[in-house]
Amino acid sequence: MRAAFVEAPGRVGVKEVGGEGAGVDMAVDMAACGICGSDVEKVFGSYGQPSMRLGHEPAGIVADPGTAGSEAGFSAGDRVFTHHHVPCYECHLCRRGAETMCPKYYETNLSPCGLAERYTVPEWSVRRGGVLALPDSMPFEEAALIEPLACCVRAWSGACAAAGEGDTAAVWGMGATGMMHAMLARHRGLAGAVCVDTNEARLGFAERELGRFCAAACGPADAADAVRSATGGRGADVCIVAAGSMAALEGAIGAARRGGTVVMFGVPSRGDGLRLDMAGMYSREVALKSTYAASDRDTADALGLLSSGAVPAGRLVTHRFGLDDAQRAFELARSGGDGAVKIVVTGPRG
Repeated sequence: MRAAFVEAPGRVGVKEVGGEGAGVDMAVDMAACGICGSDVEKVFGSYGQPSMRLGHEPAGIVADPGTAGSEAGFSAGDRVFTHHHVPCYECHLCRRGAETMCPKYYETNLSPCGLAERYTVPEWSVRRGGVLALPDSMPFEEAALIEPLACCVRAWSGACAAAGEGDTAAVWGMGATGMMHAMLARHRGLAGAVCVDTNEARLGFAERELGRFCAAACGPADAADAVRSATGGRGADVCIVAAGSMAALEGAIGAARRGGTVVMFGVPSRGDGLRLDMAGMYSREVALKSTYAASDRDTADALGLLSSGAVPAGRLVTHRFGLDDAQRAFELARSGGDGAVKIVVTGPRG
């Protein structure tokens, strides 16, 4: 069995790893796994996660349900999405809606990682809803979008919850999650979205996919003017920064309306800082919120949005690579070149 690992800074290696029987856990043959911005940061940046495992957006076919999977109603051959972290839902943090802050959430993970020909899902996750059965009509590469969409769903049910019908969103970073945020804004009945990126190809993609809902597609230098124009000078009701750029975050703070919300969604590099005019933040009553990851309940909601067609995120997949080409896949994910929006790595069952 082969899996992808961070071999050295900037370098992804694929190597053989020992395969073990599922036992009480579940074994899954990976069919498709998306590359996330946090994966890219692990390879090229200084994100500094305790685990350097790559790939947490996998979908595949159950090879061995294990004891836990059998008791949960799964069988070999079932098509599934598997979440990498599952909280306890019993601690103080979970009871207050902060499931992704749960200590148990960080203890659970896929082994050896999601970017592996075969991986195991721990019993804990299987028994607590971390495995979702996929409809036969859903392609695996679309199922690989469940986890990133779930992260966006969590943002809209929490940090962005106040935004609704008639409001305007502004999104910095029109990669896959930025596009998903714009799609969710449209689904929730917002009036429009201003899409901001330095990549002209991605701005063109946003205009084509969102149609008239895309109130403007512009670069960062023009973002403030575009937001003002789209909102009659008011400013955006919610600004979502789906990029790790501190300059983007500064731009979003300046573009938010009085009483508006700025959501830090993208992954910043470790040690990044920001100088804020706190007097301005105070007098404008701008809220700055962060949102992190997703729970398995969010993934269930995301599956529903995808399977119903309410959020057509499957159209965001622009490039596919085999596991042996993982290095090329990560380099393209980092550069965003060749019109790349969402990059998926396929396994032998894909």
